[in-house]
Amino acid sequence: MAEQGSFSLAAERLHLTQPAVSKRIALLEQQLQCSLFDRIGRHVSLTEAGSALLPHARRIVQQLDQATQAVRDLSGGVAGELRLATSHHIGLHRLPPVLSRFSRHYPEVQIDIDFLDSEHAYELIQQGKVELAVVTLAPGGDGSVIARPVWHDPLCFMAAPDHPLTSAPQLTLAALADFPAVLPGLGTYTGQIVKGLFRQHHLALQVSMATNYLETLRMMASVGLGWTVLPASMLDDSLRSLEVEGVAMARSLGTIYHRGRSLSRAAQAFLATLEDGAEMPPTPLADR
Repeated sequence: MAEQGSFSLAAERLHLTQPAVSKRIALLEQQLQCSLFDRIGRHVSLTEAGSALLPHARRIVQQLDQATQAVRDLSGGVAGELRLATSHHIGLHRLPPVLSRFSRHYPEVQIDIDFLDSEHAYELIQQGKVELAVVTLAPGGDGSVIARPVWHDPLCFMAAPDHPLTSAPQLTLAALADFPAVLPGLGTYTGQIVKGLFRQHHLALQVSMATNYLETLRMMASVGLGWTVLPASMLDDSLRSLEVEGVAMARSLGTIYHRGRSLSRAAQAFLATLEDGAEMPPTPLADR
């Protein structure tokens, strides 16, 4: 209810009728002797008491999931459901061979994959909604999340072949700052790396367009809408690498999971499979 903001949407997600959900909420509010939701028209929002209860409710759901998984693991085999989150880029370029190998070795595991931004994946891990995520690791640490690096992912300045920057004999960050850029959202972990680099050199970025989809950035840069920053593995014939003097950027890709969560056998097997194949090159998909 707190996430859906609607009794009808919550009922649909829980596969219950709306009156059944309303009755359960009313009983809980009666037991606690306080209102948990403000109901204004069709919109539902948490009260102060509801906000205080929410993190405890999430922990209860997480503990129930762990209890269920613990019972399943007693069977001895690697089976059951694995809820996995990953970014679109990693899902396209890094995970295919890992998923193929894992499915061959553990056919009894059903993988439920959510494709979303790395920043959103961190939130789902913190809330206990996803057991494991394969994402761009956050530049800073989070005490509730365990991060395990898997791939070192060099980043590269790129531009269309006919862009003025490609003919410059020697490039500096100041030269790039004079031209518009199409970049990952500056709130993303990758965008923070770029923004931090220019801020460190007291330079302002001219961001004409931003998106979290790296394949879209590659296309926009290739048609001349601006220079960009992408993983070096995405460089193709439609773009030219821009070698900037004294600059080397990279991000770390890896796995995250909640520190307080006991990983299922399926999750542990997936981690082992992933780390065994960490040295494999990115998958060259024809997605341009």
